[in-house]
Amino acid sequence: QVQLVESGGGLVQAGDSLRLSCAASGRTFSSCAMAWFRQAPGKEREFVGAISESGGMTYYADSVKGRFTISRDNAKNTVYLQMNSLKPDDTAVYYCAGRPVWIAVTTDRYNYWGQGTQVTVSS
Repeated sequence: QVQLVESGGGLVQAGDSLRLSCAASGRTFSSCAMAWFRQAPGKEREFVGAISESGGMTYYADSVKGRFTISRDNAKNTVYLQMNSLKPDDTAVYYCAGRPVWIAVTTDRYNYWGQGTQVTVSS
């Protein structure tokens, strides 16, 4: 079992940067692929990006590719989402998620979820 707690959200202006963190508890974190999803008001939760259990492989949604970077520190049981060149369309609640071993891009494949952190980008 893995418990996830996100932090780092806030209100920023367009063009700014923000780094989200997701702290995990539980012994199996290092064997989990981790992902970030986001959900804007009135919209479905969408995939942002994911990282393999070792950190050697990452995968991003087209909408954030080149602007967002996922990384992880297995020694600290933490996964990060560095967000650069933020746009108003990036405004959403951002969720951290985990699943055993393999990266996936749909919400139904993830076993573990955090409570979310709000990111608001003003124009």
